[in-house]
Amino acid sequence: MKRYAGWLWLLWPLSVLYSIVSRVRAWGYARGVFRNRKLPGTVISVGNLTAGGTGKTPMVLWIAERLAEDGKHAAILTRGYRGSSDTSTGGVPQSDEVALLRDRLAGKVQLGVGADRYKTGEALARHGVNWFVLDDGFQHLKLARDVDIVLLDATDPFGGGATLPSGRLREPVSALRRADLVVITRSVQTPAAAIEGMIRRHSKSPIFYATTQLVSVHRVPRLDVILPEQDWRRARFLAFCGIGNPSAFFEDLRAWGFQVVETRSFPDHHAYSVRESAELEQLAASSGADALLCTEKDVWNLRHVQFAALPVYCCRISFQLPASFWDAVMSVVQRKQAGSPQ
Repeated sequence: MKRYAGWLWLLWPLSVLYSIVSRVRAWGYARGVFRNRKLPGTVISVGNLTAGGTGKTPMVLWIAERLAEDGKHAAILTRGYRGSSDTSTGGVPQSDEVALLRDRLAGKVQLGVGADRYKTGEALARHGVNWFVLDDGFQHLKLARDVDIVLLDATDPFGGGATLPSGRLREPVSALRRADLVVITRSVQTPAAAIEGMIRRHSKSPIFYATTQLVSVHRVPRLDVILPEQDWRRARFLAFCGIGNPSAFFEDLRAWGFQVVETRSFPDHHAYSVRESAELEQLAASSGADALLCTEKDVWNLRHVQFAALPVYCCRISFQLPASFWDAVMSVVQRKQAGSPQ
């Protein structure tokens, strides 16, 4: 609990209550006290134990692209940030993650956005979709799934060891027993042996490792100009972001070879203001930066601001996973759909 020392200990009683409620809820679904609903197709759930960034969006994107490559009629079911309304019929995206997925997938996989993911999935199924990627689905127990993939960020895998609100765990670590596959992300920054030891206390499921790869650097806002590697390696950047784990982004930039002279972080899903864009430019100028650099997710939260003095770029990333990971996903699907025991 060292990371959550100070006034957060006052929230400990609430965390105990939260933990009890989450355990009872999971027990109820496991014993059939609460009923979940099954979509007419295969559901691959991607989720995590902690609040904040573990790399769910890159993983959802990776799986969706793989399904598209395999010729599957697939869709992503996502609540959208704060339960944004359904935009699957062509409306303006109301979530940075939804906008990113829509832009990257370019129609190869459909998007169903809404708080009621069963209702959204049913509507998509009527149009021929029979493979569903359930975004942020580990705690969404009301919807049945064929595969439960749980991501753990190696830099902070267990959220300080406490559930919300004194820690970052959305469920106790023992919930890992529900996972079919565990993926450790950002393991380059942190040795994962100790993490595996903790996982093995609760789960015998296969463990895989995902590394974050830089794909390209794009000019904001249109993203149609790619900055050549020889240019971004020479430039000095002020890096900023509004994501769940900003330190991981800054560490990735340095590992990839960017010259980061200053950093600034904002809350996850942060919508930037005109005043903040001006402050970022002033900070960049005072620190000797040639340009500003953010994540691809941030681009969609910069729609209503402009940068006058310095160019802004974003990093397009992807996950790299072993070939055995997809084999393991399909193996779980086949076993569960055949009704075989674990």
